Amino acid sequence: MTDHDLPENLRYLIEEFNRSGLRELHIRKGDFEVLLSHADTAIRAPRRQASAVPSKVEAPTPARKVAEAAPAKGGSFTRNAPEGTIVISAPNLGTFYRSPKPGTPPFVEVGQQIAAGAEMCLIEVMKLFTTVKCEVAGTVEAVLVEDGSMVEAGQPLFAVREA
Repeated sequence: MTDHDLPENLRYLIEEFNRSGLRELHIRKGDFEVLLSHADTAIRAPRRQASAVPSKVEAPTPARKVAEAAPAKGGSFTRNAPEGTIVISAPNLGTFYRSPKPGTPPFVEVGQQIAAGAEMCLIEVMKLFTTVKCEVAGTVEAVLVEDGSMVEAGQPLFAVREA
């Protein structure tokens, strides 16, 4: 199969995978299955005849299109960061967690003063957790996504007013 034979949305998924830094991505929906891997030791299923080929593969939602959701617990939810703030974005695709583990307080709260390098949240993908740190010292103005929601690489997570 050449690159020209791929549906446009699948090509987009492959490009995003290559930019994400992930080593492996496995997606299965009905009869459609795709495994993307940079590892030489990736487990590959034996080829089988597909019973149906989807006519359209859904592309990920653009990062700037934040889902309308309830405010994150203890924070505020806004579609866009308040003017004059610095946006802290997701380094990769994954699940956004405000706390280090369930039942514990969030890393940061709206209105909290934080130092440069302060831990703000975790992004989890395939049991691999990435700590997101603030790049500047300042005040947390807004939490832009809901705890436990899926985020994309580059999606705004927090708005911080620099001190």
